[in-house]
Amino acid sequence: MISRLQRRLGYRFSDSGLLLRALTHRSAGADNNERLEFLGDAILGCETADWLYHHVERGDEGQLSRMRAHLVKRETLAEIARELELGQILRLGPGELRSGGQNRDSILADAVEAIIAAVYLDGGMEAARALVRRLLGSRLEQAEQVLQEKDPKTRLQEFLQARRLPLPRYEVERIEGDPHRQRFTVRCSVEGLDAVAQGQGGSRRKAEQAAARAFLETLDDA
Repeated sequence: MISRLQRRLGYRFSDSGLLLRALTHRSAGADNNERLEFLGDAILGCETADWLYHHVERGDEGQLSRMRAHLVKRETLAEIARELELGQILRLGPGELRSGGQNRDSILADAVEAIIAAVYLDGGMEAARALVRRLLGSRLEQAEQVLQEKDPKTRLQEFLQARRLPLPRYEVERIEGDPHRQRFTVRCSVEGLDAVAQGQGGSRRKAEQAAARAFLETLDDA
């Protein structure tokens, strides 16, 4: 499994212990990937910013920041982890295994960041840079689409600011389900407007986006 992962990464470790540590969640012991995750997060952010700076000439600071956030967010990294089939080889404690930790976005995303750091420590910055670009792949080439694709919260905020209205307020009304499979219900309202909308999602952020989308729809119908 480790050999297959290295082929998928396009990198062979001199110190395979670094890769094993990158795949070890804190629930499995003290020699885990938390410190590697910290380092990998910084390398990923830096290398993504570097690529965007040199390849997206028409993006201003805000647009570049939005593209970088889209590329390095938890959901994107979890997608990459699933493409690498990391869930099958993560080293988790018994409790995390029972609760489905090998499928949890946060654990999968952390492992990707830890692997980036492990490659950096094993092979240097050039190896880490090449890995980041291989992992992100076509997502980098498609990054400029984010310039046109504003999320619902951003669109709602811009709509309200253009009309000199207060910013929306998001309140969590309910959190349901097991800790590893929670469902959030969020209420969106704007002072001075009668409209109120609800949204649901597997995280607070997703529920807020759904609520903002529903609120925009109420404004369209008004």
